[in-house]
Amino acid sequence: MFWVYILQNPAGRFYIGQTDDIDRRLREHNAPQPGFGKYTHKNGPWVLAWKEPHGSRESALRREREIKAWKSSRLIRERLLAESRPGRD
Repeated sequence: MFWVYILQNPAGRFYIGQTDDIDRRLREHNAPQPGFGKYTHKNGPWVLAWKEPHGSRESALRREREIKAWKSSRLIRERLLAESRPGRD
């Protein structure tokens, strides 16, 4: 199983990625030592805001590119995060 995920930091910024192990990737993004990604290292701490399962890495990569092409945090909030809010009709 592969996952497309969105992380969010306290400033409200997003990071979009894909992985086969979400828990490991979240730990790596929040790791105190540099080396796992300059952007996430400098801009954390990160929390998992959204995830979506995929049967193959190819499918996850396509979806990751699709979301990144939106280039808008507003679209991420409207299209993905609003869908996952509890109590939403």
